[in-house]
Amino acid sequence: MTHVAYIRVSTVEQNTERQLKDTGVNFSKVFEDKCSGGSVKRPQLEAMKEYVREGDTIHIHSIDRLARDLGDLKALVSGWNNEGVNVQFHKEGLHFKAGENGSKTADLMLNILGAVAEFERSMIRERQAEGIAKAKAKGIYKGRKPSIDKASILAELDTGLSMRKVAEKLGVSLSTVQRAKQVTM
Repeated sequence: MTHVAYIRVSTVEQNTERQLKDTGVNFSKVFEDKCSGGSVKRPQLEAMKEYVREGDTIHIHSIDRLARDLGDLKALVSGWNNEGVNVQFHKEGLHFKAGENGSKTADLMLNILGAVAEFERSMIRERQAEGIAKAKAKGIYKGRKPSIDKASILAELDTGLSMRKVAEKLGVSLSTVQRAKQVTM
């Protein structure tokens, strides 16, 4: 039986040290993501899914570190339990054991706290949108800076490369190249 840690923060600037520090568990492997919990498409979460085996226990600091969407949260926990993997949330004191129906109280807490995490995420996005709208109204917010200037795109197109090849070469999306080309038409 392997003890695996999953740690997540939302940005690369944030510190992960407080998560699972005082558990007293010796982790065989630690998976650490520094990205939003709004999606389950995270590199280290995907790697952990491939790594864990029947009999393993996944340790997570708190429910919102795993997912900010109730459907995703429930799918992850039940999926692992169905594969024989245990899941333990330390902050909430919840342990979901593989092969057991689990306590109705633990299921209720997972649903409630998962819904709270989802609500928090929606509130964060709402406040962010309000802040952007106010900044735009004041003329302060101009959007994110482009990852590449249009002149570079146009210069590559002038060499005869296809739009798709230019996108690949410059590391931008095809639609970015298409928009740059449309401006010149």
